[in-house]
Amino acid sequence: MTAAPVLTRPTDAAAVTRQSRPRTHSTTRGQGRSGWLFLAPFGVFYIAFLLGPTVWMIVTSFFNTSTVRTGLGSFAGFANYAEMLGRADFWSSLWHTLQFTLYTTPPLVILAFVFAVLTNRMNRGQWFFRLAFFLPFILPSATISLIWVFIFTPSTGLFASVQSLLGLTPGAGVLASPNTAMIGVALATVWWTLGFNFVLYLAGLQEIPRELYEAAAVDGASNWQQIKSITLPLLGRTTTLVILLQIIASLKIFDQVYLMTNGGPGISTQVSLQLITGIGFTDNRLGAASAASVLLFIVIVAIAVIRQLVERAAAKREIGA
Repeated sequence: MTAAPVLTRPTDAAAVTRQSRPRTHSTTRGQGRSGWLFLAPFGVFYIAFLLGPTVWMIVTSFFNTSTVRTGLGSFAGFANYAEMLGRADFWSSLWHTLQFTLYTTPPLVILAFVFAVLTNRMNRGQWFFRLAFFLPFILPSATISLIWVFIFTPSTGLFASVQSLLGLTPGAGVLASPNTAMIGVALATVWWTLGFNFVLYLAGLQEIPRELYEAAAVDGASNWQQIKSITLPLLGRTTTLVILLQIIASLKIFDQVYLMTNGGPGISTQVSLQLITGIGFTDNRLGAASAASVLLFIVIVAIAVIRQLVERAAAKREIGA
């Protein structure tokens, strides 16, 4: 005899189905909660040390806030902005900042790309060049400044020794002349920060398949043709990132100038952040310093936006061609 099948009531079957059905909504909610918990420490630091001070800077720029008085002080409106825009030293410091950016951005992009291409073509010893280029970048700015102040020291520095070996008469010193002081700071910065862009380019180069170069070599393409037709187009996004980061970093120059020249000789190398620091902590005028900071922030954002618009326009022309 065959056992009769056991009939399950519809209600029991529905209950089993509900129990076996995955709880997608609760799982998603739990994952979202975990994600917010992981982001919470960064969010606290972001609000406390970046977003909060930025908002406070904008607010205090409309008041006569001072370091010797508590509170915001009296309302100034746009008087702090008008004062900054009317000061000659504000415009000269802004020009020195742009001058430093023009001195450093092209070599830091071009040299990093060239050295990364040469290193990427080596089959052995890449680790040594990565270390050699990136090692100065991890040194503090004070160390870099001391090294290059020693190099540029008149009569006894390394630069003066090289001039003597070449039969040239050492001058007063690179950092002692208003015409060459900013160039000296730019040279120190290029040597110091070249490794960061070098690593970015090297990482991008290693993502390009070797088969593309091998196929181009079989077709008779020279090394320059391979770089022009393969490397440069495929590193377009990396180049855009490197240029944008370098422009922003150069516009925020402070450490090297403060430690190597302190804005001198005279005010020939005084940059915007040094002027802002002097107004805020030497003159004790936080409101005016905040207004100058907002103006510098507007300049940085404007240059970054213009750079992006030019890049997009060039990309559209290439697509249209």
